[in-house]
Amino acid sequence: MSRLYPIGALLVFILVRVHVNNQTNNDFDISLNNYSENLIEEEAAHERVLMEWPKCEQNMSAANISGFSSLPAHIQQFIYYRHCRHFPVLLDIPDKCGGSEKSSNVFLLLVIKSSPGNLDQREVLRKTWARERQHNGLWIRRIFISGTAGSGVEKVRLNELLKAEQEEYRDILQWDFDESFFNLTLKQILFFEWMKHRCPNVHFLLNGDDDVFANTDGMVEYLTDLPGNNGSSHLYTGYVIENAAPIRSSESKYYIPNQITAELYPPYCSGGGYLLSGHTAMVIHNMSVSTEVHPIDDVYIGMCVEKAGLLPTVHTGVKTLGLTMYNLILDEHDPCYMKGLLLVHRFLPAQIYLMWKKINDPHLRCGVRFGEDNV
Repeated sequence: MSRLYPIGALLVFILVRVHVNNQTNNDFDISLNNYSENLIEEEAAHERVLMEWPKCEQNMSAANISGFSSLPAHIQQFIYYRHCRHFPVLLDIPDKCGGSEKSSNVFLLLVIKSSPGNLDQREVLRKTWARERQHNGLWIRRIFISGTAGSGVEKVRLNELLKAEQEEYRDILQWDFDESFFNLTLKQILFFEWMKHRCPNVHFLLNGDDDVFANTDGMVEYLTDLPGNNGSSHLYTGYVIENAAPIRSSESKYYIPNQITAELYPPYCSGGGYLLSGHTAMVIHNMSVSTEVHPIDDVYIGMCVEKAGLLPTVHTGVKTLGLTMYNLILDEHDPCYMKGLLLVHRFLPAQIYLMWKKINDPHLRCGVRFGEDNV
C-alpha cells in the first residue's frame, strides 16, 4: 500500500489543484521575469556547478574509529558521509527573491523543511500562513526545502510529484540526497549556501517544519517593531534549549554516541521553528564552512551561532514543544489565544487550515474576559 501512495498523491494533486494567491504585485513579478531573462554570468556559473556537482564518495577510513562496528547502521552511515556538503540540485528557484540584488524586497522568507511525500502539509500551508503576500506593505515569500525519498519507482513518483508542484507554485528547492532525520542538518547547510547566491539581502527568515502553525502576520509585526534591527544585525530567537547533553540511549531517535561528539550542546533554538535575521543567516553559513556536521540540525545551528560568539534569545510566543495549558478555563485552540503567539509545533493540516481561518476572521473579538456573554 505504501508504494501506491505517491501515485495516489499525484492523482489527488492533479484533480484538486488549488489556485491561491490571486493577489500579486505586478512590479515584483516584472522584476522576477527580467531577472530570469538576464541572469548575470556569476549566477549562471554557480547554477551550472550546483547541477553538475559530482557524487560524494564514502569515507572508508571512518570504519577504523573505535567501536564503529557496534554502532547502529544509520549512525555508521552518517559517519561514512559526514564530510559531504555538496549535492546536485534537482529543483531550483533562482528568481524566488527577484535576484540577489533585489532580494532586499523580501522582508520575511519562510524556509520550510518538507519531505517529498508531505503534499497535504504543503498544500495547506500555501493556502494559510505560508501564502505569498504583502502584510503591512512588506513581502512574505515561501520556500520548501527537500531531499529525495524512497527508492526505485517510489522515488521516481515522488520526484514527479514535486516537479508537478514546482510547475504550479515555483516554491521548492530539492537536492539529490536521501531524506532522513540525520540529514536535516544537510538541508540547512545547502539552503544557506543557496541563500548566499540567490537571496543574500532578505531581511528576516522563519526556519521551521511543515507541521507547525505560524502566525506570520504577527511575525512581520514583531519584526518591524524590533528597535534598531532591520535584518542587518543579529537575531536568532525562538524556544531556547540550554544545558542539554547528547542522548546516549541507543533506543532514542536523538541518540548520539561519543564517536560523533563528547561535548555538551550550546544553547540553541528548538528546530520546529525560529526566527533569524538575514545577517545571522549569513553568519551561520560562514561558520558552517569550518564546523563539523552534527546530525541534529537545531543543535548544529546553535554550534555555528556560538562559534561566532553569539547567542539565541527566548521568545515566549514560540511553542515548539506544543501547548501546555495550566488554566482549565482557557482553550488552547481559542483563536484569541493563538493570535497572541507566533508559532506552535505540531498541528495537523486540518487544524492549521481551521485555525488560520479563525484568527483571520474579521468578526473575531478578542480582549474580552472568558465566560462573558458576548455575541
